[in-house]
Amino acid sequence: MPAPPTASDLLAELVKVPSVTPDGAAAFDILERVLLAAGFAVERPVFEGSGSEPVENLFAAIGSGEPHLTLAGHVDVVPPGPEASWRHPPFSATVDNGVLYGRGAVDMKGGLAAMVAAALRFVAHGGELQGRLSFLITADEEGTAVNGTAKLLRWATERGERFAAAIVGEPTSAEMLGDQIKIGRRGSFSATLVVEGRQGHSAYPEKADNPIRGLTQLLHALQSEPLDEGTEHFGPTSLEVVSVDVGNPAWNVIPARAEARFSSRFNDLWTHATLKEEIERRLAAAAADSGVGARTPINWSLAEEPAVSEVFLTRDDALIGVAAAAIQDITGRKPTLSTSGGTSDARFIKDYCPVIEFGPVGTTMHQIDERVPLAEIEEASRVYEAILQGFFARR
Repeated sequence: MPAPPTASDLLAELVKVPSVTPDGAAAFDILERVLLAAGFAVERPVFEGSGSEPVENLFAAIGSGEPHLTLAGHVDVVPPGPEASWRHPPFSATVDNGVLYGRGAVDMKGGLAAMVAAALRFVAHGGELQGRLSFLITADEEGTAVNGTAKLLRWATERGERFAAAIVGEPTSAEMLGDQIKIGRRGSFSATLVVEGRQGHSAYPEKADNPIRGLTQLLHALQSEPLDEGTEHFGPTSLEVVSVDVGNPAWNVIPARAEARFSSRFNDLWTHATLKEEIERRLAAAAADSGVGARTPINWSLAEEPAVSEVFLTRDDALIGVAAAAIQDITGRKPTLSTSGGTSDARFIKDYCPVIEFGPVGTTMHQIDERVPLAEIEEASRVYEAILQGFFARR
């Protein structure tokens, strides 16, 4: 049997595939080829739904019984932006002074290549697997996340899969490989606040009702007082206004409608429901206070975005301990336990089993000239292999 491909070789192959979300087919072809050769059973279910485009996913597994460890990730990438701005073409996988450039090099084909290469070595050199090892890979993480990991997990469990633990290969290291492990994520809540007024001539404000006045009053109420001061494992809940729009190109027209979009990342003091209740309470209180210059009540509404994720914290000390020990053994670093950052598909996996996240340094993800040192990818792969050895040895 030929030697398993290196993480660097796999990464180069994957980056050369322009798998902008949700087009993951060619990347899945690469993974299917190497996983089948190692003895994994591979399936590629496609999920779709009303109002969303079909998305292909990949589930590969080897071994049987318990424990069942799944390694999760995604092959889809964000668009590269203006290609002329890149030092090297974004899908060329050019290696310059030991650093591979390309869209997805960090987020997250680097971590995925490192995980797959580690699993191939583990299976090839570890003898009979005492348990079950699988991959849960989607092409929908950077997109709507509707037809990806959430449905893949449901599909797998309906077929009898029972996961004991999961590791997501997102680029979670902050400055050096292994300096932190993600053991949870903040919740995410986004919504559009709309204030309705009455259009009119700006020279005759008494005949109109300017919604901008009400909108600014409501936004001030949302942001004037902190939502909390943070908790043991999480920082303070944030609420950031990301857009204010009236769609009015004229200087002499008072608009009829004004809206603002905001995003909140919340800690474990809140759930989606309780945070929404607090936001609506603040808005209602501010609207009831007519404010200076208001002639009519503020007519407001709130439309939340459907992609809500709840806060979670993994408390599986054994899983965290195995990962931390492997990181320290390979890199010499003792990782901190972090819950910072945005959301990932771990928000779906946590409903099925304990999940942690570990991967390369994420400094350049989603940027022009996204890149990763190949030495870092190989070191990450050795960490993953040590995690596999530790996980299955301890059961």
